[in-house]
This record gives sequence, C-alpha cells and structure tokens, in this order.
Amino acid sequence: MDIDVKRTAIIFKAFCDENRIRILQLLQGGEKCACMLLEEMNITQPTLSHHMKILCDSGIVIGRKEGKWMHYSISEAGIEYAQEYLTSLKNDKEDNCNE
Repeated sequence: MDIDVKRTAIIFKAFCDENRIRILQLLQGGEKCACMLLEEMNITQPTLSHHMKILCDSGIVIGRKEGKWMHYSISEAGIEYAQEYLTSLKNDKEDNCNE
C-alpha cells in the first residue's frame, strides 16, 4: 500500500474525539440528516458543523445538501483506506517477525 502520510494523519485525527466516534456510530445505520444528528447528540449546531467538517475533510464521511439540511453518510472509500492502512501495519509487523 502506498501511504499518503498527510491523508492518513487527517483520517486518524477524525477518530480522536468522542463526539466524532458517536457520530460515526449513528451513521452506521445509514445516511442521517444533520437535524437528526443534532437531536441524538444533544450538541449545538456550530459544534456539529465543526465535527462534520473534520469528518468530511478526512474522507471518512460524505455530505450532500438537500434543501436547507445536510445529509451525511459514511464513505466506503474512506473506511477502506483506513482499514488498508491498519492492515498494512499488521502485515509489516508479521513480515518483520518472520525474517
């Protein structure tokens, strides 16, 4: 796997907050409107926007606008990249132990 160090750091920064982890848990069931996330999270709209920007910038979440609301879902490509990176760490360790 060809590692993009900057992209990888941005992705894992997105995982380093309890609110963002909770948002990802809510999105596991499929696309959610920002209004629903606000209700479930019991946070302010500016706080949600901050977290969603980090998640979207990382590529882990994608957003689409419908009317006045944003709808968010987990990005398969973003998750696959993170999984591949973690797998490469494990594989590198196993390869080094076998030498």
